[in-house]
Amino acid sequence: MEEGVMRTLRFAPMTAVVLSLWFASTVLADPDANHGTSGLTDPILLVLIGNDDVFSTADLTTLLDPPGPNGTQHYGPYSSGSTDSGTCGVNDWADDTFDRVFTIRQNPNNTFTVVEQFKNGSFITFAGSSPGSCDMNDGSPPGTVNSGVIGVMHGYFIIPLPPGTTQTSTDPSCVVGDPNAPCTTAAFINSHFAPACYPATCPVTTFFFHYSAGDQQLVEREWKNASDDRGGNHGDIRSMNLP
Repeated sequence: MEEGVMRTLRFAPMTAVVLSLWFASTVLADPDANHGTSGLTDPILLVLIGNDDVFSTADLTTLLDPPGPNGTQHYGPYSSGSTDSGTCGVNDWADDTFDRVFTIRQNPNNTFTVVEQFKNGSFITFAGSSPGSCDMNDGSPPGTVNSGVIGVMHGYFIIPLPPGTTQTSTDPSCVVGDPNAPCTTAAFINSHFAPACYPATCPVTTFFFHYSAGDQQLVEREWKNASDDRGGNHGDIRSMNLP
């Protein structure tokens, strides 16, 4: 599991008219061990996301390319993996494998936004608390999951880089100068931009992860871990309810 980290694409300047912004406060229990979020995502981008499952796996070249000379940059896929934290924050409930894909957009105000997609993902569970067990607002009771349950997953982060951040490299490797280094969110951002900001000052403002498993004697087989602006958490991957 990567070290704990915090979780907009800006297509137009924010104005006083835009007052209905979402706050991302749902517990983040994902492949990067992000246990919280901060900041706001531009409502214009939230409209562009549309279907979260599609946005997680689509080629974002056309959707996110802005008009003018500053087109989006695309990096990956990078084969990667990580253990996956649950909402209880005390146990990792699964081991994930996936491809990381990064899309970078230079915004009109010369800031950058990174969209990281987690594609072609799969997971295998560890015995212990189910991933949604400690979220009492996700529509499911607490429970446990057996070891060896397998399934598929995908998702995305939206990460605004602070004003003053500059791009220092367009190296196609996840980690600049080391194509064989393990790929993580922090490794990519902090080797392509300066000053280093992730996780300390680069919040994930919107996130979405969808996990799905077959029967395998589960009492619940679908779990969504998402920020409030994407509907919050729902469901679970659970073998047994706790009394």
